[in-house]
Amino acid sequence: MITDYHVHLETGPYTIDWLEKYVEVAKQRGITDLGFSEHGYRFIQSKAILYNPWVAKRQTEDIDDYVNLVLQGKEKGLPVKLGIEMDYIPGKEKEIEEFLRPYPWDFVIGSVHWIDDWGFDLTEMRDEWKRRSILKTYEEYFWRIEKLLESGLFDILGHVDVIKVFGHRPTKEEQEQLLSLYDRLVPLIQQSGITVEMSTAGLRKPVGELYPAPLLMERLTKAQVPMMINSDAHRPEHVGEDYDKGIDYLQSYGVNQISIFEQRKRKMVPLG
Repeated sequence: MITDYHVHLETGPYTIDWLEKYVEVAKQRGITDLGFSEHGYRFIQSKAILYNPWVAKRQTEDIDDYVNLVLQGKEKGLPVKLGIEMDYIPGKEKEIEEFLRPYPWDFVIGSVHWIDDWGFDLTEMRDEWKRRSILKTYEEYFWRIEKLLESGLFDILGHVDVIKVFGHRPTKEEQEQLLSLYDRLVPLIQQSGITVEMSTAGLRKPVGELYPAPLLMERLTKAQVPMMINSDAHRPEHVGEDYDKGIDYLQSYGVNQISIFEQRKRKMVPLG
């Protein structure tokens, strides 16, 4: 099996024709398990979870239109699964749970993109990095990942070290502090039972590196944390992109099984 569950439809209309473009690329690239995971903030129903000036311009869709589209694809016999990528916001656990409850998800990805009102991975907000301590920012980010894990609301942890997206990293002198963040985080991931995605998206970003980074990947695989491969596609041509590198990366760390989900139940299957 080869997965791609981190796939966004948002750059086109919510139509079967648009969805089928993703399915076709997935088929061409040998993806055997395709799941859609639109950003939760896109939906007007998510205002109680995340709302700020950047989000307000993009919070324009109705979640029922999205869910019904993917369910329509299933009814048509297309090999697709229904998921969502939710921003984890500390203190909004109840609101996230209530938002998710009504829908028949196959999986839910939990991610952190915001430190308060700063979207640290947004090009529009990139200059804010110049005003911040990089190590402190990493600490604030990973603290939010820890809270995400505590919530128990998610099946998959999205791009676990996306904080490096623009190439900002602690200095060599701070390497010990970075590794201590990893060493604190990995047992919490292991205890939570969540699946961690290995994402090829970092190769399309300024950092030019897969998620997770090698020193984090080494710890995750040593702890036998379940993993999967995803692309974080925002257009059809991104589905399964750089999977040759991604699969080699997983296998180089001894990963030969990956997670798949249906109705939020995980099953481990051979990779490839």
